Amino acid sequence: MTLQLKPRAPLDGQHFHVVVIGGGINGAAIAREIARSGKKVLLVENNDFSSGTTSRSTRIIHGGLRYLEHGEMDLVRESLRERQRLLRERPQLVHPMQFLFLLDENSKRSAMTVRAGLWLYRRLGANNSNRSLSEFDIKRVEQALDAGRRWTLLNYEDAQCEFPERLVAEWVGEAAAAGAVVRNHTEALALNLAHGRVRGVLLRDRLSGKDHAVETSWVVNCTGPWVDRVCQRFALKMPKPLLGGVRGSHIVLRRFAGAPTTALYSEAADGRPIFVLPWNEQILVGTTEVADSDDPSKAVPSAEETQYLLQTVAKLFPKARISSRDIHYTFAGIRPLPYAPDSKLSAVTRRHILHDHAEQGAGRLISVLGGKLTTAAALARDCARLVGCSAAGDANEAPAVTTRALDPMLDQSILEIARIGSISQESARSLLEWFGKRAFDVAHMAMVSPELRAPICPHSTHVVAEAVEAYRQEYASTLGDVLLRRVPLALGSCWSEACSREAAMRIGTVMGWDDHQRGENLEAFEIERQAFLQKAPSALAASPAAAD
Repeated sequence: MTLQLKPRAPLDGQHFHVVVIGGGINGAAIAREIARSGKKVLLVENNDFSSGTTSRSTRIIHGGLRYLEHGEMDLVRESLRERQRLLRERPQLVHPMQFLFLLDENSKRSAMTVRAGLWLYRRLGANNSNRSLSEFDIKRVEQALDAGRRWTLLNYEDAQCEFPERLVAEWVGEAAAAGAVVRNHTEALALNLAHGRVRGVLLRDRLSGKDHAVETSWVVNCTGPWVDRVCQRFALKMPKPLLGGVRGSHIVLRRFAGAPTTALYSEAADGRPIFVLPWNEQILVGTTEVADSDDPSKAVPSAEETQYLLQTVAKLFPKARISSRDIHYTFAGIRPLPYAPDSKLSAVTRRHILHDHAEQGAGRLISVLGGKLTTAAALARDCARLVGCSAAGDANEAPAVTTRALDPMLDQSILEIARIGSISQESARSLLEWFGKRAFDVAHMAMVSPELRAPICPHSTHVVAEAVEAYRQEYASTLGDVLLRRVPLALGSCWSEACSREAAMRIGTVMGWDDHQRGENLEAFEIERQAFLQKAPSALAASPAAAD
């Protein structure tokens, strides 16, 4: 089987009610919401969907416990409501997760204060769940921690979205199914203005090199930390920046002896909250807060940030003797927080703001500031109303469906997918976790040939048919689009250059690549992977992290 991809249709001369620039979690949510309201919308992304800030997040879906400290009750309430919505609507991607808040005798927050905060947190979220960690599980974590400190461990519940890239892929697909036109690898070059209002946008397809002019009634600049740069490109005269970029860095550790199987919320030496999370068969540690106004596409963790995170987790688990050698990779992203030069970085609101550029002579150009994974759908509803659309997501909510209630159906689906695709139950489960209901379509494709049923790399249960589905139905154009975002195996614990070569060969065989095309795809992928997933700085490579 050789796959032939259809060329993208030209956009020239088309009229849209809204053009959304930026295809991260917020842009995808906005395009989906507007398309579901019946309006014609175009979603464009300069690189690939979810390739920016979305893929560099801490990957938790939470109410923002720390926001209580800054009195942002409405934001916490909204976040907790959206958390429950995601748990109900995307159970294969968003999972409940038990957290332990770790306090010792040196903590800057008292146990009484934290207990009060957790009580309020549960009340704001109307959380009637009976799920909690057992005494055995809590004791197991306590035994792995530094025995020289007196610990208080407090249990609460939030959620994790291990792969927000998959959530974006689903939302982009749903936007397209509702009538949206979606284009990744498409750059917004210029704004067409007349009489102080938006009339159109000039776009460049970066794959073909062709320019397209489209007409539109509204433009939403939803480019995250690139918002100010897009305003500059559109020649808007801004009195001050809209954003104050804040870099958040993470380290990803290989699992170590005594590694937690539940999420931990602790304090670093300076009192900043730090998460230590089981993630993708590894341990994700983050995040930092460092002012950063440089090019967001070049954001990388500094040696100081890496050392800060490494020492924090090493001091929690001194018996594990964690060192820089345990770091699989690091990554960093820029939070698009509102410009607030006189505020502490931790105190700048995470609430989203919709800025109308009418005062800059560009009415109906809206720039989106702030926002986060958890509240993307709420932001989209607000934006849809602003541009004159009814917000489809405001419909009455259905009753929650628990994961436990789905288990018998889940097991039956796995057996059926395995039968349809002639694949193992492990591969069927992997398909279902990342593709949801569309796993059945992928299984039908896998049945066609042994090459499609083959694992993408020898260490994985994910099969080549998933990569083909990403190219056919999920707008993937490059190997990076597939392996970092649609089928994000390259984020896993096993991945190496050998895995990249094997994946390029197996996918290339089905895609009909010749040796030159395979080499080009592989080289571009490795450049992108290594720019995103950084090795630990060489200054740390030779010395273990101090645990004192």
